[in-house]
Amino acid sequence: MACTEDFQEINTNPNAPVDVQPSLLLRQVQWDYAEQMSYEGFVAGNLLGQYFTAIDFNLFDRHSLTESQFGGNPWDILYVNLRDNEIILEKSQESAALAVYEGPARILKAYMSAALTDIFGDVPYSEAFSGKSSGIISPVYDDQEAIYTTTGGILDNLDQGITAIENYQGPTPLEGDIIFNGDLSAWVKFANALKLKYLMRISDRVDVSAQIAAIFQEGNFIQTNADNAAFDFGGPPNNFRMSTARVGDYNVYIMSETIEEVLKQLNDPRIAVFFRPTGNDPGEYNGLLNGPDASQLSITVADYSLTGRIWREEATQLDANYMTAAETHFILAEAAQKGLITANAKALYEEGVRLSFAYWQASLPDDYLISGSAAFGTDEANPIEQIITQKWLHNIGNGYEGWIEYRRTGFPALKTVAASLNNDLIPVRMPYPTTEATLNRGNYEQAAQVSNGNSVNSAVWWDMN
Repeated sequence: MACTEDFQEINTNPNAPVDVQPSLLLRQVQWDYAEQMSYEGFVAGNLLGQYFTAIDFNLFDRHSLTESQFGGNPWDILYVNLRDNEIILEKSQESAALAVYEGPARILKAYMSAALTDIFGDVPYSEAFSGKSSGIISPVYDDQEAIYTTTGGILDNLDQGITAIENYQGPTPLEGDIIFNGDLSAWVKFANALKLKYLMRISDRVDVSAQIAAIFQEGNFIQTNADNAAFDFGGPPNNFRMSTARVGDYNVYIMSETIEEVLKQLNDPRIAVFFRPTGNDPGEYNGLLNGPDASQLSITVADYSLTGRIWREEATQLDANYMTAAETHFILAEAAQKGLITANAKALYEEGVRLSFAYWQASLPDDYLISGSAAFGTDEANPIEQIITQKWLHNIGNGYEGWIEYRRTGFPALKTVAASLNNDLIPVRMPYPTTEATLNRGNYEQAAQVSNGNSVNSAVWWDMN
């Protein structure tokens, strides 16, 4: 029989770590999520949200979402970072010396879990992060309503995160925090802003007016750009990934016809931040309808607007956004317009626009909010459409947010793509990856039945459109 004496010691690499401090993991989770999802936002989210169009290698832009090419793979990014964040949460509960990490870990869990379920719908959640302790390696899929609303879900984790921070009396500082530099009060503002966001997201399914009103009255949420939850890329070694990509890869992405029409209708100077003039005419911006069949269409890049300098030459000015003050104000403006809170929707909307222009370092024209399409509630304008359209513009590059909000509200009106591979339908969820059918087959098959065979056209729980 084989020798088993000292088996574990002999087969343990003395130079490889077997444990890690929460401060190192917190830094890793924040950076990895920001870096990878900002890239995903550029190459995939911006196609689904019809900010950009891809003119080559563009099956994803034609809505064949199982054929991700440059991007469109958020599943692994989200689960890896949720797993690492769960380690932080477990350590914070095992040792009083590490209790300072509980609040931020719960808030990050809520944030990343919301991204996961909003993109995919029902997903493994309650059993997904306990494999080491429970031995569960084939987790069940939880339905989205439970992920949002039950104990241990998104909203509950935000509440518990705030409580953990407010109750913390220990001497240990929060180290490794590259978003707020250890400022626990900023984490509470972040959590409350996220509560506003997620309550509004499910507001067509659940009466959330009392909860939103309570947060608004307290006022302890992200209100200024100084409060923003964002990671500043700043430059090497923390480059925005597309700023160092090959020119050929970068130039695949040009202005979508959808955002061209919106920006021109608004006479919006942010067009010069988000995009470049065409190569053939320095005074013209020109977009292309999403989803062209590159094999059947001859495209001259100089006829269209490439993405702006802020995504490449001036990417040191770019942030990876978790949550911003402009978005918070647009959420509150929508809540006020719908009667969920008692407040001036016009004032909240206009402040959101001002914050967005300041964030994108664009000058707000004196008449922008007074006359024309951006003036709130004038002529036959739909105030909700105005609010969501401004939120959509502000969130360019921010993961999949623009597409998610379109699915919730129907604004702005996205276009049927040129050469659709999805029967001319705009997808309303991302499909589960093929690895799930292999590694978690039984649970995957049940989830696929709920989503009409893992269809990208099967709406998630909060989607009432």
